[in-house]
Amino acid sequence: VPVLQTNNGPGLTGLMTIAAHLVKQAKKDQLLGSTAEEKAVVQQWLEYRVTRVDGGSSKEDTTTILKDLNTHLEDKVYLAGNIFTLADILMYYGLHHVMVDLTVQEKEKYLNVSRWFNHIQHYPGVRQHLSNVIFIKNRLYTNVP
Repeated sequence: VPVLQTNNGPGLTGLMTIAAHLVKQAKKDQLLGSTAEEKAVVQQWLEYRVTRVDGGSSKEDTTTILKDLNTHLEDKVYLAGNIFTLADILMYYGLHHVMVDLTVQEKEKYLNVSRWFNHIQHYPGVRQHLSNVIFIKNRLYTNVP
């Protein structure tokens, strides 16, 4: 469990608590959502990250998570709809180790997740120290004589 020791006051415990605190410190409140509905959706995905993504360890858990996300992202650019939020950042970090290990065929199977993940990894300032996950977009062979 992550702990953040602040200069003035007790330390903060837990990924969501620390992340929300840092967002407020950076005066980037829009990352937590603008409307009440967006804020609720962001919170929902943050909880999903802690309970399902961090808690899931089996191949079946990973498959369920990828299926859930793939369905959710069918008609959305970001997890909270059309706005980039803390949920996207923390889900990206939670899934990076999974996406790195997927085969090209698996990435194609979860096309919406792959599209979202590739978009997030190229969002300014997000990827940091993590490796770039490659998504092949062009065919290796053509039918040209």
